Amino acid sequence: MSALRRLRQCQATGIAVCRLHRSSSASAKHHYKMLVLGGGSGGITMSARMKRMMGAENVAVVEPSEMHYYQPIWTLVGAGAKTVASSGRSTASVVPSGVKWVKSKVQEINPDANTVRTDDGTEISYEYLIVALGLQLHYEKIKGLPEGFEHPKIGSNYSVQTVEKTWKALQDFKEGNAVFTFPNTPVKCAGAPQKIMYLTDAYLRKTGKRAKANLIYNTSLPVLFGVKKYADSLWDIVKQRDLQVNLRHNLIEVRADKQEAVFENLDKPGETKVFEFFFISMKCFMSLHQWDPIWRLKAVHWQIRRVGWMSTKTTSNIIAAQSAILSRTIRKILKNEKPDKKYDGYTSCPLVTSYNTVILAEFDYNNQPLETFPINQAKERRLMYYMKADALPHLYWHGLLKGLWGGPGPYRKLFHLGMK
Repeated sequence: MSALRRLRQCQATGIAVCRLHRSSSASAKHHYKMLVLGGGSGGITMSARMKRMMGAENVAVVEPSEMHYYQPIWTLVGAGAKTVASSGRSTASVVPSGVKWVKSKVQEINPDANTVRTDDGTEISYEYLIVALGLQLHYEKIKGLPEGFEHPKIGSNYSVQTVEKTWKALQDFKEGNAVFTFPNTPVKCAGAPQKIMYLTDAYLRKTGKRAKANLIYNTSLPVLFGVKKYADSLWDIVKQRDLQVNLRHNLIEVRADKQEAVFENLDKPGETKVFEFFFISMKCFMSLHQWDPIWRLKAVHWQIRRVGWMSTKTTSNIIAAQSAILSRTIRKILKNEKPDKKYDGYTSCPLVTSYNTVILAEFDYNNQPLETFPINQAKERRLMYYMKADALPHLYWHGLLKGLWGGPGPYRKLFHLGMK
Protein backbone atom coordinates (compact mmCIF):
# COMPACT_ATOMS: atom_id res chain seq x y z
CA MET A 1 0.00 0.00 0.00
CA SER A 2 1.44 3.41 -0.96
CA ALA A 3 2.34 6.04 1.64
CA LEU A 4 -0.22 8.43 0.14
CA ARG A 5 -2.95 5.84 0.41
CA ARG A 6 -2.01 5.19 4.01
CA LEU A 7 -2.08 8.93 4.67
CA ARG A 8 -5.64 8.96 3.37
CA GLN A 9 -6.53 6.69 6.26
CA CYS A 10 -5.55 9.45 8.68
CA GLN A 11 -8.10 11.32 10.74
CA ALA A 12 -7.35 15.00 11.33
CA THR A 13 -8.71 18.09 13.05
CA GLY A 14 -6.30 20.87 12.23
CA ILE A 15 -4.09 18.71 14.34
CA ALA A 16 -3.33 15.76 12.04
CA VAL A 17 -3.27 12.26 13.48
CA CYS A 18 -1.95 9.36 11.46
CA ARG A 19 -1.88 5.64 11.93
CA LEU A 20 0.44 4.42 9.23
CA HIS A 21 2.47 1.22 9.55
CA ARG A 22 2.03 -0.82 12.69
CA SER A 23 5.15 -2.79 11.89
CA SER A 24 7.85 -0.43 13.22
CA SER A 25 10.34 -2.16 15.47
CA ALA A 26 9.59 -1.90 19.17
CA SER A 27 13.30 -2.50 19.77
CA ALA A 28 14.18 0.94 18.36
CA LYS A 29 16.11 3.07 20.82
CA HIS A 30 13.47 5.81 20.76
CA HIS A 31 10.03 4.36 20.26
CA TYR A 32 6.63 5.56 21.45
CA LYS A 33 3.14 4.37 20.87
CA MET A 34 2.02 8.01 20.42
CA LEU A 35 4.41 10.68 19.19
CA VAL A 36 3.19 14.28 19.26
CA LEU A 37 4.95 16.88 17.10
CA GLY A 38 4.60 20.37 18.57
CA GLY A 39 4.29 21.63 22.12
CA GLY A 40 1.82 24.42 21.53
CA SER A 41 -1.83 24.42 22.55
CA GLY A 42 -2.77 21.45 20.40
CA GLY A 43 0.31 19.37 21.14
CA ILE A 44 0.24 19.76 24.93
CA THR A 45 -3.52 19.22 25.06
CA MET A 46 -3.32 16.00 23.07
CA SER A 47 -0.27 14.84 25.05
CA ALA A 48 -2.32 15.11 28.24
CA ARG A 49 -5.24 13.24 26.71
CA MET A 50 -2.99 10.52 25.28
CA LYS A 51 -1.25 10.11 28.64
CA ARG A 52 -4.56 9.18 30.25
CA MET A 53 -5.45 6.93 27.34
CA MET A 54 -2.13 5.10 26.81
CA GLY A 55 0.04 5.78 29.85
CA ALA A 56 2.71 8.46 30.16
CA GLU A 57 5.57 6.09 29.27
CA ASN A 58 4.03 5.53 25.83
CA VAL A 59 3.79 9.22 24.86
CA ALA A 60 6.42 11.75 23.75
CA VAL A 61 6.18 15.33 22.54
CA VAL A 62 8.75 17.03 20.30
CA GLU A 63 9.11 20.76 20.99
CA PRO A 64 12.25 22.94 20.85
CA SER A 65 11.00 26.00 22.77
CA GLU A 66 11.77 26.55 26.44
CA MET A 67 8.64 28.70 26.87
CA HIS A 68 4.96 28.08 26.20
CA TYR A 69 2.71 31.11 25.63
CA TYR A 70 -1.01 31.73 25.91
CA GLN A 71 -1.13 33.81 22.76
CA PRO A 72 -4.78 34.99 22.87
CA ILE A 73 -3.86 37.38 25.68
CA TRP A 74 -1.34 39.23 23.49
CA THR A 75 -4.08 41.51 22.15
CA LEU A 76 -4.47 42.85 25.69
CA VAL A 77 -0.69 42.93 26.18
CA GLY A 78 -0.38 45.14 23.10
CA ALA A 79 -2.91 47.52 24.64
CA GLY A 80 -1.29 47.60 28.07
CA ALA A 81 -4.09 45.69 29.82
CA LYS A 82 -1.94 42.61 30.53
CA THR A 83 1.78 41.91 30.82
CA VAL A 84 3.70 39.66 28.48
CA ALA A 85 5.06 37.81 31.52
CA SER A 86 1.51 36.74 32.43
CA SER A 87 1.19 34.99 29.05
CA GLY A 88 4.08 32.56 29.44
CA ARG A 89 5.12 29.51 31.41
CA SER A 90 8.02 27.14 30.96
CA THR A 91 7.48 24.25 28.58
CA ALA A 92 8.74 21.91 31.30
CA SER A 93 5.83 22.99 33.50
CA VAL A 94 3.13 22.29 30.89
CA VAL A 95 4.35 19.00 29.45
CA PRO A 96 2.31 16.34 31.30
CA SER A 97 4.29 14.62 34.05
CA GLY A 98 5.85 11.38 32.88
CA VAL A 99 5.48 12.25 29.18
CA LYS A 100 8.85 12.42 27.43
CA TRP A 101 9.79 15.91 26.24
CA VAL A 102 12.12 15.75 23.24
CA LYS A 103 13.63 19.23 23.16
CA SER A 104 14.39 19.41 19.42
CA LYS A 105 13.00 20.61 16.12
CA VAL A 106 11.37 18.23 13.69
CA GLN A 107 13.62 17.85 10.68
CA GLU A 108 11.96 15.06 8.73
CA ILE A 109 8.96 12.74 8.85
CA ASN A 110 9.28 9.36 7.14
CA PRO A 111 5.75 7.90 7.04
CA ASP A 112 6.96 4.80 5.18
CA ALA A 113 9.17 3.84 8.12
CA ASN A 114 7.04 5.33 10.91
CA THR A 115 9.93 7.53 12.01
CA VAL A 116 10.68 11.17 12.74
CA ARG A 117 14.16 12.66 12.64
CA THR A 118 14.99 15.68 14.77
CA ASP A 119 17.56 18.39 14.06
CA ASP A 120 20.16 16.73 16.30
CA GLY A 121 19.95 13.54 14.25
CA THR A 122 17.83 11.54 16.69
CA GLU A 123 15.46 9.10 15.02
CA ILE A 124 12.20 8.38 16.82
CA SER A 125 9.85 5.62 15.78
CA TYR A 126 6.15 5.63 16.54
CA GLU A 127 2.96 3.67 16.15
CA TYR A 128 0.70 6.71 16.01
CA LEU A 129 1.62 10.27 15.11
CA ILE A 130 -0.09 13.57 15.93
CA VAL A 131 1.11 16.56 13.93
CA ALA A 132 0.39 19.78 15.83
CA LEU A 133 3.17 22.07 14.63
CA GLY A 134 0.96 25.13 14.28
CA LEU A 135 1.62 28.02 11.93
CA GLN A 136 4.81 29.82 11.04
CA LEU A 137 5.03 33.62 10.89
CA HIS A 138 6.45 35.03 7.67
CA TYR A 139 7.25 38.70 8.18
CA GLU A 140 9.86 38.33 5.45
CA LYS A 141 7.04 38.05 2.89
CA ILE A 142 6.47 41.79 3.34
CA LYS A 143 9.17 43.99 1.82
CA GLY A 144 10.93 45.97 4.52
CA LEU A 145 10.33 43.38 7.23
CA PRO A 146 11.39 41.95 9.60
CA GLU A 147 14.13 44.59 9.78
CA GLY A 148 11.40 47.23 9.97
CA PHE A 149 10.61 46.13 13.51
CA GLU A 150 13.72 47.96 14.64
CA HIS A 151 11.69 51.14 14.11
CA PRO A 152 9.83 52.20 17.28
CA LYS A 153 6.53 52.91 15.48
CA ILE A 154 6.08 49.39 14.09
CA GLY A 155 4.61 46.57 16.17
CA SER A 156 2.78 43.28 15.95
CA ASN A 157 0.71 41.37 18.47
CA TYR A 158 1.57 38.02 16.91
CA SER A 159 5.06 37.53 18.29
CA VAL A 160 6.40 37.63 21.82
CA GLN A 161 9.33 39.65 20.45
CA THR A 162 7.13 42.43 19.06
CA VAL A 163 3.95 42.58 21.14
CA GLU A 164 5.38 44.98 23.73
CA LYS A 165 6.42 47.31 20.93
CA THR A 166 2.74 47.78 20.14
CA TRP A 167 2.04 49.09 23.63
CA LYS A 168 5.12 51.34 23.60
CA ALA A 169 4.14 52.84 20.22
CA LEU A 170 0.60 53.35 21.47
CA GLN A 171 1.83 55.23 24.54
CA ASP A 172 4.09 57.40 22.37
CA PHE A 173 1.34 58.26 19.89
CA LYS A 174 0.91 61.99 19.25
CA GLU A 175 -1.00 62.50 16.02
CA GLY A 176 -1.48 61.09 12.55
CA ASN A 177 -2.45 57.70 11.14
CA ALA A 178 -2.60 54.52 13.16
CA VAL A 179 -2.80 51.68 10.62
CA PHE A 180 -3.91 48.10 11.30
CA THR A 181 -3.52 45.30 8.77
CA PHE A 182 -4.97 41.90 7.86
CA PRO A 183 -2.97 39.80 5.33
CA ASN A 184 -4.01 37.88 2.25
CA THR A 185 -3.35 34.43 3.75
CA PRO A 186 -5.02 32.06 6.20
CA VAL A 187 -4.32 33.24 9.74
CA LYS A 188 -5.12 32.29 13.31
CA CYS A 189 -7.73 34.42 15.05
CA ALA A 190 -9.06 36.47 12.16
CA GLY A 191 -10.63 39.02 14.50
CA ALA A 192 -7.39 39.94 16.25
CA PRO A 193 -6.30 42.86 14.01
CA GLN A 194 -9.60 44.59 14.73
CA LYS A 195 -9.31 44.09 18.47
CA ILE A 196 -6.17 46.20 18.79
CA MET A 197 -7.79 48.89 16.64
CA TYR A 198 -10.76 49.16 18.99
CA LEU A 199 -8.46 49.17 22.01
CA THR A 200 -6.30 51.86 20.41
CA ASP A 201 -9.41 53.97 19.88
CA ALA A 202 -10.36 53.51 23.54
CA TYR A 203 -6.86 54.36 24.75
CA LEU A 204 -6.58 57.50 22.64
CA ARG A 205 -9.98 58.69 23.83
CA LYS A 206 -8.96 58.08 27.43
CA THR A 207 -5.73 60.06 26.97
CA GLY A 208 -7.29 62.92 25.00
CA LYS A 209 -5.44 62.16 21.74
CA ARG A 210 -8.27 60.74 19.66
CA ALA A 211 -9.11 64.02 17.88
CA LYS A 212 -5.64 64.08 16.34
CA ALA A 213 -5.70 60.45 15.22
CA ASN A 214 -6.94 58.66 12.11
CA LEU A 215 -7.51 54.95 12.76
CA ILE A 216 -7.32 52.93 9.56
CA TYR A 217 -8.04 49.23 9.16
CA ASN A 218 -6.78 47.81 5.85
CA THR A 219 -7.92 44.24 5.32
CA SER A 220 -7.42 41.89 2.40
CA LEU A 221 -10.88 40.44 3.05
CA PRO A 222 -14.02 41.54 1.19
CA VAL A 223 -15.90 41.77 4.51
CA LEU A 224 -15.25 43.24 7.94
CA PHE A 225 -15.99 39.87 9.56
CA GLY A 226 -17.02 36.55 8.04
CA VAL A 227 -20.23 36.08 10.03
CA LYS A 228 -22.90 38.64 9.12
CA LYS A 229 -24.52 38.79 12.53
CA TYR A 230 -21.29 39.97 14.14
CA ALA A 231 -20.15 41.98 11.13
CA ASP A 232 -23.29 44.12 11.37
CA SER A 233 -22.49 44.97 14.98
CA LEU A 234 -18.88 45.72 14.14
CA TRP A 235 -19.88 48.05 11.28
CA ASP A 236 -22.01 49.97 13.78
CA ILE A 237 -18.99 50.34 16.06
CA VAL A 238 -16.81 51.44 13.14
CA LYS A 239 -19.30 54.19 12.25
CA GLN A 240 -19.89 55.31 15.82
CA ARG A 241 -16.17 55.62 16.54
CA ASP A 242 -15.18 57.16 13.20
CA LEU A 243 -12.86 54.34 12.15
CA GLN A 244 -11.78 53.99 8.52
CA VAL A 245 -12.06 50.54 6.95
CA ASN A 246 -10.59 49.71 3.53
CA LEU A 247 -11.59 46.28 2.24
CA ARG A 248 -9.41 44.28 -0.17
CA HIS A 249 -6.26 46.19 0.74
CA ASN A 250 -3.21 43.97 1.26
CA LEU A 251 0.07 45.15 2.81
CA ILE A 252 3.05 44.49 0.49
CA GLU A 253 5.77 46.86 1.74
CA VAL A 254 6.81 48.81 4.82
CA ARG A 255 9.17 51.79 4.45
CA ALA A 256 10.19 52.21 8.05
CA ASP A 257 12.51 55.17 7.46
CA LYS A 258 9.72 57.15 5.77
CA GLN A 259 6.95 55.77 8.01
CA GLU A 260 5.04 54.61 4.94
CA ALA A 261 3.11 51.43 4.22
CA VAL A 262 2.27 50.26 0.70
CA PHE A 263 -0.93 48.34 0.03
CA GLU A 264 -2.12 46.62 -3.12
CA ASN A 265 -5.75 46.79 -4.17
CA LEU A 266 -6.76 43.16 -4.63
CA ASP A 267 -9.76 44.14 -6.77
CA LYS A 268 -7.60 46.23 -9.12
CA PRO A 269 -4.39 44.33 -9.92
CA GLY A 270 -1.38 46.59 -10.20
CA GLU A 271 -2.95 49.44 -8.25
CA THR A 272 -1.19 50.40 -5.01
CA LYS A 273 -1.69 53.07 -2.37
CA VAL A 274 0.78 54.50 0.12
CA PHE A 275 -0.35 55.26 3.68
CA GLU A 276 1.75 57.41 5.98
CA PHE A 277 1.68 56.23 9.57
CA PHE A 278 2.69 57.35 13.02
CA PHE A 279 2.04 53.84 14.25
CA ILE A 280 1.33 50.56 12.44
CA SER A 281 0.27 47.20 13.85
CA MET A 282 0.62 44.25 11.55
CA LYS A 283 -0.71 40.75 11.16
CA CYS A 284 1.74 38.90 8.94
CA PHE A 285 1.58 36.04 6.49
CA MET A 286 1.26 32.61 8.10
CA SER A 287 1.69 29.11 6.76
CA LEU A 288 2.14 25.49 7.69
CA HIS A 289 5.71 24.26 8.02
CA GLN A 290 6.90 24.03 4.43
CA TRP A 291 8.70 20.75 4.12
CA ASP A 292 7.71 17.74 2.11
CA PRO A 293 6.13 15.44 4.73
CA ILE A 294 3.75 18.15 5.92
CA TRP A 295 2.73 18.97 2.38
CA ARG A 296 2.12 15.28 1.80
CA LEU A 297 -0.30 15.42 4.71
CA LYS A 298 -1.80 18.55 3.16
CA ALA A 299 -2.20 16.72 -0.14
CA VAL A 300 -4.97 14.61 1.37
CA HIS A 301 -6.60 17.63 3.03
CA TRP A 302 -9.53 17.47 0.61
CA GLN A 303 -10.47 13.95 1.67
CA ILE A 304 -10.03 14.64 5.37
CA ARG A 305 -12.09 17.81 5.12
CA ARG A 306 -14.81 15.91 3.27
CA VAL A 307 -15.42 13.73 6.31
CA GLY A 308 -15.30 16.76 8.58
CA TRP A 309 -12.00 16.45 10.37
CA MET A 310 -9.78 19.19 8.96
CA SER A 311 -9.70 22.84 9.96
CA THR A 312 -7.42 25.71 8.97
CA LYS A 313 -8.37 27.64 12.10
CA THR A 314 -5.94 27.43 14.99
CA THR A 315 -6.96 29.12 18.21
CA SER A 316 -7.13 27.67 21.71
CA ASN A 317 -10.95 27.74 21.77
CA ILE A 318 -11.09 25.78 18.54
CA ILE A 319 -8.43 23.33 19.70
CA ALA A 320 -10.54 22.57 22.78
CA ALA A 321 -13.45 21.39 20.64
CA GLN A 322 -11.20 19.59 18.16
CA SER A 323 -9.19 17.80 20.84
CA ALA A 324 -12.27 16.22 22.37
CA ILE A 325 -13.34 14.84 18.98
CA LEU A 326 -9.82 13.73 18.09
CA SER A 327 -9.35 11.97 21.41
CA ARG A 328 -12.61 10.11 20.96
CA THR A 329 -11.62 9.18 17.41
CA ILE A 330 -8.27 7.78 18.51
CA ARG A 331 -9.95 5.75 21.24
CA LYS A 332 -12.28 4.26 18.62
CA ILE A 333 -9.35 3.48 16.32
CA LEU A 334 -7.47 1.73 19.13
CA LYS A 335 -10.53 -0.48 19.60
CA ASN A 336 -10.82 -1.08 15.83
CA GLU A 337 -14.16 0.72 15.89
CA LYS A 338 -15.46 3.25 13.41
CA PRO A 339 -15.23 6.92 14.51
CA ASP A 340 -18.68 8.26 15.28
CA LYS A 341 -18.15 11.99 15.83
CA LYS A 342 -17.19 14.77 13.44
CA TYR A 343 -15.90 18.23 14.22
CA ASP A 344 -18.58 20.75 13.30
CA GLY A 345 -16.17 23.62 12.75
CA TYR A 346 -16.97 25.32 16.04
CA THR A 347 -15.03 28.58 16.29
CA SER A 348 -14.94 31.10 19.10
CA CYS A 349 -13.64 34.63 18.66
CA PRO A 350 -13.99 37.04 21.60
CA LEU A 351 -13.92 40.38 19.78
CA VAL A 352 -12.50 42.91 22.23
CA THR A 353 -14.13 46.25 21.45
CA SER A 354 -12.86 48.32 24.41
CA TYR A 355 -11.08 47.91 27.73
CA ASN A 356 -14.25 46.50 29.27
CA THR A 357 -16.43 45.12 26.46
CA VAL A 358 -16.38 42.09 24.17
CA ILE A 359 -18.60 40.72 21.42
CA LEU A 360 -18.38 36.94 21.77
CA ALA A 361 -18.56 35.54 18.24
CA GLU A 362 -19.17 31.79 18.03
CA PHE A 363 -19.93 30.05 14.76
CA ASP A 364 -19.55 26.86 12.70
CA TYR A 365 -17.94 25.78 9.41
CA ASN A 366 -20.72 27.50 7.48
CA ASN A 367 -20.22 30.81 9.30
CA GLN A 368 -23.54 30.39 11.05
CA PRO A 369 -23.78 31.53 14.71
CA LEU A 370 -23.30 28.67 17.19
CA GLU A 371 -23.64 30.54 20.45
CA THR A 372 -23.15 29.08 23.91
CA PHE A 373 -25.21 31.52 25.94
CA PRO A 374 -28.99 32.09 25.56
CA ILE A 375 -28.46 35.80 24.84
CA ASN A 376 -27.60 37.88 21.79
CA GLN A 377 -23.82 37.59 21.73
CA ALA A 378 -23.51 40.17 18.97
CA LYS A 379 -23.89 42.88 21.60
CA GLU A 380 -20.95 44.39 23.47
CA ARG A 381 -20.94 43.05 27.01
CA ARG A 382 -18.77 43.74 30.06
CA LEU A 383 -19.20 40.20 31.36
CA MET A 384 -17.72 38.78 28.16
CA TYR A 385 -14.65 41.00 28.61
CA TYR A 386 -13.95 39.52 32.03
CA MET A 387 -14.40 36.07 30.56
CA LYS A 388 -11.84 36.89 27.84
CA ALA A 389 -9.34 38.62 30.14
CA ASP A 390 -9.57 36.46 33.25
CA ALA A 391 -11.69 33.30 32.95
CA LEU A 392 -10.35 31.95 29.64
CA PRO A 393 -6.65 32.16 30.61
CA HIS A 394 -7.41 30.21 33.80
CA LEU A 395 -9.36 27.65 31.78
CA TYR A 396 -6.47 27.39 29.34
CA TRP A 397 -3.76 26.63 31.89
CA HIS A 398 -5.82 24.44 34.21
CA GLY A 399 -8.35 22.90 31.84
CA LEU A 400 -7.31 22.75 28.19
CA LEU A 401 -3.62 21.94 28.69
CA LYS A 402 -4.56 19.28 31.22
CA GLY A 403 -6.78 17.64 28.63
CA LEU A 404 -9.86 18.34 30.75
CA TRP A 405 -11.64 20.98 28.64
CA GLY A 406 -13.28 19.96 25.39
CA GLY A 407 -15.12 23.14 24.56
CA PRO A 408 -18.52 24.53 25.57
CA GLY A 409 -20.66 22.08 23.60
CA PRO A 410 -22.26 20.34 26.60
CA TYR A 411 -22.92 23.69 28.29
CA ARG A 412 -24.50 25.05 25.13
CA LYS A 413 -27.03 22.23 25.20
CA LEU A 414 -27.75 22.91 28.86
CA PHE A 415 -28.11 26.68 28.45
CA HIS A 416 -30.40 26.24 25.45
CA LEU A 417 -32.45 23.45 26.99
CA GLY A 418 -36.06 23.85 25.94
CA MET A 419 -35.22 26.58 23.40
CA LYS A 420 -35.77 26.08 19.69
